[in-house]
Amino acid sequence: MTVIAVLRRFVPPYKWQVALNLFFNVLSTILSLFSFATIIPVLQILFGLSDADAIHTPLSQATTLQETITYLKANLYYFLQTQIDVQGAHVVLLSLGGVLVILTGLKCLTAWLANYFMVPIRTGVLRDLRASLYKKVVSLPIGFFTEERKGDVMSRMTNDVNEVEASIMSTLDMLFKDPIMILVYLVTLFTISWQLTLFVLILLPIAGLLIGRIGRSLKRASTTGQEQNAEILTQIDETLGGLRVVKAFNAEQKLTTRFLNLINATRATFNRINRRYYLAHPVSEFLGTALIALLLWFGGMLILGEQSSIDAATFIYYLVIFYSIIAPAKDLSKATYGIRRGMASLERIDRILHSESNIREVKNPKQVVDFQSVIRYENVSFAYQADRPVLKQINLDIRKGQTIALVGQSGSGKTTMADLLPRFYDPTAGRITIDGIDIREVKTFDLRSLMGNVNQEAILFNDTFYNNITFGVESATMEQVRQAARIANADDFIMATPDQYQTMIGDRGSRLSGGQRQRISIARAILKNPPILILDEATSALDTESEKLVQEALENLMKDRTTLVVAHRLSTIRNADLICVLHEGQIVEQGTHTELLAKNGYYRRLIEMQQANT
Repeated sequence: MTVIAVLRRFVPPYKWQVALNLFFNVLSTILSLFSFATIIPVLQILFGLSDADAIHTPLSQATTLQETITYLKANLYYFLQTQIDVQGAHVVLLSLGGVLVILTGLKCLTAWLANYFMVPIRTGVLRDLRASLYKKVVSLPIGFFTEERKGDVMSRMTNDVNEVEASIMSTLDMLFKDPIMILVYLVTLFTISWQLTLFVLILLPIAGLLIGRIGRSLKRASTTGQEQNAEILTQIDETLGGLRVVKAFNAEQKLTTRFLNLINATRATFNRINRRYYLAHPVSEFLGTALIALLLWFGGMLILGEQSSIDAATFIYYLVIFYSIIAPAKDLSKATYGIRRGMASLERIDRILHSESNIREVKNPKQVVDFQSVIRYENVSFAYQADRPVLKQINLDIRKGQTIALVGQSGSGKTTMADLLPRFYDPTAGRITIDGIDIREVKTFDLRSLMGNVNQEAILFNDTFYNNITFGVESATMEQVRQAARIANADDFIMATPDQYQTMIGDRGSRLSGGQRQRISIARAILKNPPILILDEATSALDTESEKLVQEALENLMKDRTTLVVAHRLSTIRNADLICVLHEGQIVEQGTHTELLAKNGYYRRLIEMQQANT
């Protein structure tokens, strides 16, 4: 991706700010030229004007641009000489100093205005990038995150975005300002002396090659550094999530050693990056000084020549302008380094932004506003990896109002089968229909609006009880929230907290017990009031007392709803209308609890295994 591509991608929404920034940058550069130009008459006064330089000449006699400039200079010198004769050199010098101060003040004002209009561009582009990335992350299917490390995704959303801010956004002002200054200064230098300027332009590509070689290596090293940062975030996330296991197995030293090796490797990478980055300034300064030394030699040869196109005072003005080019040139070289670093991070961000979702939305979706009769799995097969099928030729009807339980050993495909219904994944073969309509022909938003989920791990947010229960539900009243909590057996313990429904529950509900978290999750599903309910081992991680309360809440939730239950504890699904036994991705038995026991097959063995383990 080139700099132009970056600008085309991010800048168009801020075209008016860009136009104003460019206008004031051009104005600032022109004013700086005029302020520098006051050096020439000052030097002329100090060194003494010759009569040949101070001749009043009508501009109407000029036929070329060069003659017009020459006549303007001659008339200016004539005016200055006249003023010196009338008022004295001291007064004229003071007046020129005043002109210099005014022009410099105007230059500073316009430079500030240019930066003033750059600020909303920088902050706006950064906001847009963060918003696009977050929107993309929440829109990607769950399958994307089974293949990506969570720490790497977090790193791209934090470290890489910050690197783009530091390396690209912070150099946008240089890109909009420095090339303009360099261009205007070069045109002025050509006007003063094309021989000197041509000599400079022959030398500049040599300096550019040296700077470019350093910059190219920065991009490669920056990519490595950001990947290492992602590994650090991954290990931190895994350590915090599994701290109980770490301590139980006395693995603190092992993880600490692994972490130290990782951060030492990251430190070495960023040492290389930053050392090369900081090489930009001294290299460009050294090359600039070398150019000035050669320029002094070549310019001196021209002035000492018999037919010189510039005098000593004009040559000094030339040197001042040329030296003024060095600062924006150095900034531009640093901006180039910064962009190379930022490009590496932007490419990592784009891997998410350009990721294609395998959950496709149809162009003309069919309308499904309610569930009327039957959910049907028709020859459904699914595989996370092509050579390892998880489900094979599943056929199942779930009629309105029924409770269907899925049981089987771990890895038999129960949860996967439930995840296909809200289109967390799409079948690799076959189809699922609701009232005869393929769910792939319905908007996912409408489809999921029909469903409520209660999972084995209650997923809560670091917010209040009220906001967790109303999550995804608009305009719920406090009485509706309390009613949902009562049905879920949660109102009593919520009202016992200091701020009641406005009490913060901590990260992932860390201030609550497992049973309390699950009942909040059930209250959320009750408030949503969906016609279809998916319960994924909602009581398997609870103690007996908590399970009793949660089971009662679940029974309240399941009333008059169509429910698909993924069951771990078989005692909780004895009253299901239909129990499906899965084995190696296939339904091998189905029937009621009594019917399956009578078959003396897989289900009975599962029952006996659980009874033997209790």
